[in-house]
Amino acid sequence: SLPLRHARSRNYASESEVCKLESVPLDFGDYHPLKPITVTESKTKKMNRKGSTSSTSSSSSSSMMDPLSSVLDGTDPLSLFAAAADPVATTATMDGTRRKRDKDDSSAVGSDFEPWSSKRGEILARYTTTEKLSIVSGSFCRKATTTGSAVSEKVRTRLEELDDLEEGSQKELLNLTQQDYMNRIEELNQSLKDAWSSDQKVKALKIVIQCSKLLSDTTVIQFYPSKFVLITDILDTFGKLVYERILSMCADNRVSLPDNFSLESVNDTAKETCLNWFFKIASIRELIPRFYVEAAILKCNKFLSKTGISECLPRLTSMIRGIGDPLVAVYARAYLCRVGMEVAPQLKESLNKNFFDFLLTFKQIHGDTVQNQLVGQRVEMPLYLTLYSPAIDWILQCIAYHAPEVLLTEMMERCKKLGSNALLLNSVMSAFRAEFIAARSMDFIAMIKECDESGFPKHLLFRSLGLNLALADPPENDRLQILNETWKVITKLKNPQDYINCAEVWVEYTCRHFTKREVSTVLADVIKHMTPDRAFEDAYPQLQSIIQKVITYIYDFSLLFSVEKFLPFLDMFQKENVRVEVCKCIVESFIKHQQELTKDPVILNALLHICKTMHDSVNALTLEDEKRTLAALINGFIKMVSFGRDFEQQLSFYVEARSMFCNLEPVLVQLIHSVNQLAMETRKVMKGNHSRKTAAFVRACVAFCFITIPSLSSIFTRLNLYLHSGQVALANQCLSQADAFFKAAVSLVPEVPKMISVDGKMRPSDAFLLEFLCNFFSTLLVVPDHPEQRVLFLMRGLLNVIQDYTWEDNSDDKVRIYTNVLHLLSAMTQEVYIYHVDKVDSNDALYGGDSKFLAEINKLCETVIAQILDHLKTLGNEETLKRQSQLALYFFNTIVAHGDLRNNKLNQLSVNLWNLAQKHGFADTKTMVKTLEYIKRRSQQPEMSHFTDLSLRLPLQSRT
Repeated sequence: SLPLRHARSRNYASESEVCKLESVPLDFGDYHPLKPITVTESKTKKMNRKGSTSSTSSSSSSSMMDPLSSVLDGTDPLSLFAAAADPVATTATMDGTRRKRDKDDSSAVGSDFEPWSSKRGEILARYTTTEKLSIVSGSFCRKATTTGSAVSEKVRTRLEELDDLEEGSQKELLNLTQQDYMNRIEELNQSLKDAWSSDQKVKALKIVIQCSKLLSDTTVIQFYPSKFVLITDILDTFGKLVYERILSMCADNRVSLPDNFSLESVNDTAKETCLNWFFKIASIRELIPRFYVEAAILKCNKFLSKTGISECLPRLTSMIRGIGDPLVAVYARAYLCRVGMEVAPQLKESLNKNFFDFLLTFKQIHGDTVQNQLVGQRVEMPLYLTLYSPAIDWILQCIAYHAPEVLLTEMMERCKKLGSNALLLNSVMSAFRAEFIAARSMDFIAMIKECDESGFPKHLLFRSLGLNLALADPPENDRLQILNETWKVITKLKNPQDYINCAEVWVEYTCRHFTKREVSTVLADVIKHMTPDRAFEDAYPQLQSIIQKVITYIYDFSLLFSVEKFLPFLDMFQKENVRVEVCKCIVESFIKHQQELTKDPVILNALLHICKTMHDSVNALTLEDEKRTLAALINGFIKMVSFGRDFEQQLSFYVEARSMFCNLEPVLVQLIHSVNQLAMETRKVMKGNHSRKTAAFVRACVAFCFITIPSLSSIFTRLNLYLHSGQVALANQCLSQADAFFKAAVSLVPEVPKMISVDGKMRPSDAFLLEFLCNFFSTLLVVPDHPEQRVLFLMRGLLNVIQDYTWEDNSDDKVRIYTNVLHLLSAMTQEVYIYHVDKVDSNDALYGGDSKFLAEINKLCETVIAQILDHLKTLGNEETLKRQSQLALYFFNTIVAHGDLRNNKLNQLSVNLWNLAQKHGFADTKTMVKTLEYIKRRSQQPEMSHFTDLSLRLPLQSRT
């Protein structure tokens, strides 16, 4: 006699029909969330009109409406706050802001003007010295002072301090290193702030005067630009403190004046204080400190008269004529331009006058005084001339900012009259607009040729010209001539560092405007210059920059790799970390720009070589992040390779890639996925009917995966790939190979460790194992039994492994797995399975509902149920009763969903589980009520009348 079935018979088709959502014909006029936003808007309006009488909703005529705004009836909470503010004040503020913005547009310096602060760091880094420096210091040490109460004492102290301003209490600190000097200047800056905050204004002025005097000292001349930067920082601080002090005196009812205040807003006290400062400064005897300190507080003229600044600037410009040393004078001019651009950028005439004054005195540079000074300090003329660059560049930048073409042309002509002086020419090319320079490229080349080589190196001039041509294009007819004229000069440079600094800039010009032939010629010239004496080792940053520029402009990689000298150029990168960085750049560019899949042998060979270089850099010390980055780039390349219908060639490529990239696990994983995809594409092309040739090919793909997976270290990666590859083998009718994958997966389960690393943190592996096994069960349903093995041999093997696996003491995952096994066994008893693999006969076809087969399944069911009940018994302790309740209900639901409850033993078991779930008061009443309602609804369905009896045997217990 047949044993009672444990699983109920299912009619999947009718169940699917019952469970389907009710289909409603769609009226396209109705609202739908996936319709375009304009349609959403019209519907939203309709809804608003129906549900609200407010004018906001009906008047919203915007064509792009935010769907969330309809909920807020057209207003959002922030708008409400704004509306609640005083409307008069709001309007006034907006008008003021608009007026200020309009004014700023016409006069203020915009964001396209490079500020002094961005040049500061570069100057300090470039102009350094190992010579010893000296600094004259007054008695400004930071000490606490006590303020006397008597006025007469305070006045006497101030008079004494003023007497000291220029001669008394000074000492010279000698033999300071550059760092000591910079620290001392920083101390003076802090002393200035401390003196100001403790209301010692005269002491503050004294510090500023003393610092300004340092700018007349050129004893260590190559450090002068850096000294200028450091000391003008102090002057800026002083100017800001004075301005803010006077501005605060104008504050009325604690409301400070706006930055664009009118003269009428300034009270008499503020004007008097301001005049007092200017009088104090006018009494400084020495020209340089008097000039610098007055320039520092130039902005304060706004408190005295409307035309104060415009009157002061020409006077200060003329004062500079009294400074004898041309280097000191040019930096004084630079400071005046800097202050002028900050406070009155519209007064360009004074800036222009400043520069033309400089041109008139330019011949001083070659005078005897300067020559004697250079001999005394053992400084060569080319080095001395580079000291002028920051100052002249800044002056020209200020003048050239938004300057008309006529002015720039006039200045260029004036420079020509000086005999095409190289220093000036370089500054003009650095400061003027790139478009202006590019349009006159041939004129500039002619001027560069006329320059005297001894003073300022010509290669620096060509470099400056190249920087401009990288930003703007010269006339088309001149482009080849410009390259030829320039490269004639560059290629003759003997010093490799000078050569590469210049060549780096001109490579970009070549890539922008010429073909691969010219680019190859330029690269060949770079190789020729940089290979002797391994000069390339000192020029890796420039060589990297060249590669970056080439791949920026030539992103057709078949064209790039056909540039004859590109790969030989890469061979110059012999330092491994630099070489790898360059390879990463190339592969990144390929992934970014390659639009179509490729099989071009030139690209493949070159990129395999580059990727191999990246892979071979991996060693035991390589960080995980770096490995991930390299693997992602190599995977990106692998995904872009396709030989179309030539699947054998594609597989050969993957085999070669596996041998080349065996140390990077993510690459091997990608290759396995790619080969599985290749097998499925073959199946698709053959529409599932493999020929002898394609069947052999698919088996080759399966074999590739089978021998690659064991080399991976991550156990869950291996498990999932065994399952995935087994599914692919099954889909391609490779049944014995599929069995091999599934057996491998079963034998691997006992090796799963208790804890695994997830994102660098150790986590329990149970949840991951549960997820994998559920996926595995879904596959096992369609896997046919092997003719030479026992019934359900894979299933039994897996159950044995699960039984022997050591689970965590506080884990119920074993029971959850066993309940999933019951779901699977229930599905296996059906006459027709819920799903199949095309052209593969599953056990429903093989056994055809044979009674022996069903008896085997029922035995397995009994075994699994016994295991679950044993586990539930172990949860009888007080601290585990809640888990027992939850699992009992979970198992009850499984029996109701999948079990045949006409089986009396199963029926009684379900009642016992229901009672156990409620026994100790841990069951959720709502859940129990809903479950009972579901059973009552099921009892009304055909052939489900036995559920009525069951529902009567399931009592609901109250928590009490």
